[in-house]
Amino acid sequence: MAIGDRTATIFGGGGFIGRHLVRRLARADAVVRVPTRHAARVKVLRTAGFVGQIVPEMIDVFDDAELAAAIQGADVVVNLIGILHQTRRDSFVKVHEELPGRIARVAAAAGVPRLVHVSALGAAADSPSAYARCKAAGETAVLANFPNATILRPSIVFGPEDDFFNRFAAMSLVSPVLPLIGGGSTRFQPIYVGDVADAIMAAIERSDAQGRTYELGGPSVLTFRELMEKMMALTGRRRLLAPIPWGVAKLMASVAQWLPNPPLTPDQVELLRRDNVVSGAAPGLAELGIRATAPDVILPTYLDRFRPGGRFSKEIRA
Repeated sequence: MAIGDRTATIFGGGGFIGRHLVRRLARADAVVRVPTRHAARVKVLRTAGFVGQIVPEMIDVFDDAELAAAIQGADVVVNLIGILHQTRRDSFVKVHEELPGRIARVAAAAGVPRLVHVSALGAAADSPSAYARCKAAGETAVLANFPNATILRPSIVFGPEDDFFNRFAAMSLVSPVLPLIGGGSTRFQPIYVGDVADAIMAAIERSDAQGRTYELGGPSVLTFRELMEKMMALTGRRRLLAPIPWGVAKLMASVAQWLPNPPLTPDQVELLRRDNVVSGAAPGLAELGIRATAPDVILPTYLDRFRPGGRFSKEIRA
């Protein structure tokens, strides 16, 4: 499906991946609806298109009538909504399992031709993590209601606004120690946010993507320790990497989870027990016609602000 002059409804369009996707859709001349509970987050996106092209819509995504109104008349629906930890208001079951199924059901009833659901690498019904189990249940709910939906499972996503490298780089500014949960041996396959946005665009446009699940990973497989070492090399900040046994990490997380924006939760500790890399059994970026971008190309463009002396410092201290 060529997206030009068509209407796309993007749930989660104000988020990290969503902002990159909305800009790509605008460049392709699509009219983009961005339903949201937080209008301030998406107002800035209006400047990415011509007047009236990008339309933020204040809705409650958990209200069926408002959900249907946001989807009605759309040619494409993309669901990017996700949370990293649960709150009293939003649980994994509510956001990752029930909501995707409802979006798929309403999209099917409205006759929407294309649905793309962004899940997560590691989604599995037998995972020790509630996050991963609910992600898997959400995929099942989507396909039960919209069998031709395309599901994308990215590994950890990096880019200028990410919540991974930026978080640990900021931590290195104030702490002489960085924790390695479980010893830092968990493997990841970081993928650039621009590649994920391109994958969504390809899933929309390619007819052979319908009804398929793609695992998205970058060109490099790195352990948690190696990711921290890479971050420190780029920022020029030497910090002690302290291995934290699983049991101790779980205890620390049981306390940290009560903070307003917890740095670690018990469920995240469970999630880290399994590697986050593509299985090789499912299609990936190559099958969508995308060449993965190496972390070493992108990371220096935004981690340089954490160098001693700031972004424009010419010297990196080891």
